[in-house]
Amino acid sequence: MDKQQLLKDYKKQEDKMCLSQVLDKIEFSKNRDKIEHTDFLDMYQVALVENFMRKNKITNYKLYGGYNEAERKVAIIYPEKYNEKMLEKNYSKILKVVRVLLPEEKGKYSHRNYLGGIVKLGFKREKVGDIIVNENGADIIALAEFADILKEQLPSLTRFKNSKIIIEEIQNLQKQELKIEEVKIIVPSLRLDNFVSDLAKTSRSKANQIIEQERVFINGQNETKASKQVKINDIITIRGKGRFVIKAFDGTTRSGRTVVVVEKYV
Repeated sequence: MDKQQLLKDYKKQEDKMCLSQVLDKIEFSKNRDKIEHTDFLDMYQVALVENFMRKNKITNYKLYGGYNEAERKVAIIYPEKYNEKMLEKNYSKILKVVRVLLPEEKGKYSHRNYLGGIVKLGFKREKVGDIIVNENGADIIALAEFADILKEQLPSLTRFKNSKIIIEEIQNLQKQELKIEEVKIIVPSLRLDNFVSDLAKTSRSKANQIIEQERVFINGQNETKASKQVKINDIITIRGKGRFVIKAFDGTTRSGRTVVVVEKYV
């Protein structure tokens, strides 16, 4: 495998580093005849790896984050002799759930409270996947080898001092039922920057900055073209702002603007 040749078309150093690590895992898996996996990848990296694998016709891999809708996922590389059932048996060896149960007097914490605590402890973000917040705590998806460390360290933070923290198998993840709110927006055209501006409640210039910062995804693929035309059933994810499904174009205003029905995950 000629790593330099495979990576020659990628200009960004961070992209090359990410894909280089994936190639190392592919090599290890082949030489050792065993499953290998990366740390957690963010949405941009997931799309990057998926496109790279497709381009190079690599099929013995799985992007997995604990549940179907996960935003952060690990790339699992497995020997070609493995089938789906054999792979599934190994999920619990790769990911665990660190469950935080807050005392009643604490009330409810936000996603930021949990992530902020993990960062404050000095842990790398790539060791932790999605954090699913519920009424009495949260399920933190973590790499299996990191779960015990996280369990031991979280109570050292004041915010989690009297919390009960346990490790659960990944199949026992408590997923929250997604709540959807239907809203209508009005856009001057179907360009992506118009949608980002309205959905993120910001100016067109700021919307373009968000797109340039690679924070916008359409159907799981990073999109950096502000002029990209949005279609019905597109799923737009704006990192830090939420996920939106374009359900219908509901006519036009007198000034020729398009009325759009959007489902917003809340």
